[in-house]
Amino acid sequence: MADFELPVTRYATSGDVNIAYQTMGTGPVDIIMVPGFISHVEFMHELAGYTAFLRRLSTFARVVTFDKRGQGLSDRISGAPSLEQRMDDVCAVMDDIGSQRAVIVGFSEGGAMSVLFAATYPERVSQLVLFGSFAAMSAIRTGNLEERVAQIVKSWGTAETMKTVIPSQTSQDAINQFAKLERLSASPGAVRTLALLNAEIDVRSILPAVQVPTLVLHRNKDARIPIEAGHDLAAKIPNSRFIEYPGRDHAFWSGDTGPMLGDIEEFVTGHRDSSSGELERVLATVLFTDIVDSTRCAAAMGDQAWRRSLDNHDQLAMQMLDKHRGNLVKNTGDGILATFDGPGRAVRCALAFGTAAQQFGLPLRAGLHTGEIEIRGKDIGGIAVHAAARVMAQSQPTEVLVSRVVTDLVAGAGLKFSERGSHELKGLPGRWDLFAASV
Repeated sequence: MADFELPVTRYATSGDVNIAYQTMGTGPVDIIMVPGFISHVEFMHELAGYTAFLRRLSTFARVVTFDKRGQGLSDRISGAPSLEQRMDDVCAVMDDIGSQRAVIVGFSEGGAMSVLFAATYPERVSQLVLFGSFAAMSAIRTGNLEERVAQIVKSWGTAETMKTVIPSQTSQDAINQFAKLERLSASPGAVRTLALLNAEIDVRSILPAVQVPTLVLHRNKDARIPIEAGHDLAAKIPNSRFIEYPGRDHAFWSGDTGPMLGDIEEFVTGHRDSSSGELERVLATVLFTDIVDSTRCAAAMGDQAWRRSLDNHDQLAMQMLDKHRGNLVKNTGDGILATFDGPGRAVRCALAFGTAAQQFGLPLRAGLHTGEIEIRGKDIGGIAVHAAARVMAQSQPTEVLVSRVVTDLVAGAGLKFSERGSHELKGLPGRWDLFAASV
């Protein structure tokens, strides 16, 4: 057997950002490893056990590792990336290597984005594996956020995080090595921005929408993410399987990894094919719009002038949807129903559409909600569709109103929201917190 050579780092383009990635193995299955808070695709190979773990996976799959934007060898960016942008980066890497469908393995903080990716793009995900992951940081961390983040930043580059990531390793060489990984992974300023963003991540409402086979793995005494977070993931993801392992290490490559690697291989190779019926339900952001007082406007303008206004409206709608990667489901006479694979793009489209329509003298109102939809040929159905319609019904003229789920999923996207109170929505259970969007 030839001596093993470390994989070569390559770059995929995601928008105007370059994403560093490596591949190991030749298939027949693709495994995309979504990293946690700290990553550097090249230096990670210096850590004991890391390369061996990937090599074991590469015996039955093509294994892909990458650095998220703003980290490691990927382009540095201003601010922090949203979950939506992180999903785009995974798509970019998959497209660059020609991968149509892959197993997504989310580690630690990378698990939340992996959940959202699997629910949004089930046609590109054969299976989902979550290790040491959580749905909402706020559910597992207590105390003052600013103080916690300040402490992380102050000690960054000294391997302080190693105490909870790999507590089993205490040698000075290992500490020095991990300290260097911290410094190579991100600057203190970037770490602060990322930590504040990660504190806002909450995908709990999305867990029931995950339809791909899911395996949740966790160590029973994980020093960084308590095992209760893993139990919560497994309990809320339909038909998922939960396995726990002994140990305190949070890092997946550390400790006795043999049983875990065997479980992953069995899970992946035993569920390679997926029923096409699973693709009939996907996660999407649903947008409803309508023209305010359309009946009165039509009467005042006359039939011909009103028809020209509607034609301008429809043409403008298509332009905005194309620009923001939206999918027009149908025109509703005086509005549209559309879907998006990212909530940030959906909100920006609604805001831009409303502003542009006003120039034609057509005040719009819009409502958005993110949830699971049913694909019915060219049409869509499901509670999420009804919810978006009800949210729009609460919207004031020229207002873009969204549900709390949308605000939870666009943390770091540069959008602003103003509270519009708690409402009962006709035909839907409970009370719904609504927010007006702006930029």
